[in-house]
Amino acid sequence: MNLLVTTLSTFIQIYSTLLIIRVLLTWFPSINWYNQPFAALSQITDPYLNLFRSIIPPLGGIDFSPILAFLLLNVLSGLLSYLTISFVG
Repeated sequence: MNLLVTTLSTFIQIYSTLLIIRVLLTWFPSINWYNQPFAALSQITDPYLNLFRSIIPPLGGIDFSPILAFLLLNVLSGLLSYLTISFVG
């Protein structure tokens, strides 16, 4: 069980890093999202972000979906930490 929690926690950390990179790259309008490696990054992160874009559409050209996406990932990470502590302790 500990291996599963550790693996999920590591996945969340890696995915959060990919989301941060994705958000930072949106600040550069000259990036062509159809070229690699940007297309791969977009394919990995956009389905998750689109879940939140359907809840909160961009307002005034600003996309707030990453805030909800990071919030959910942090909640999941906290739950995994709690599970790790409860199984070890």
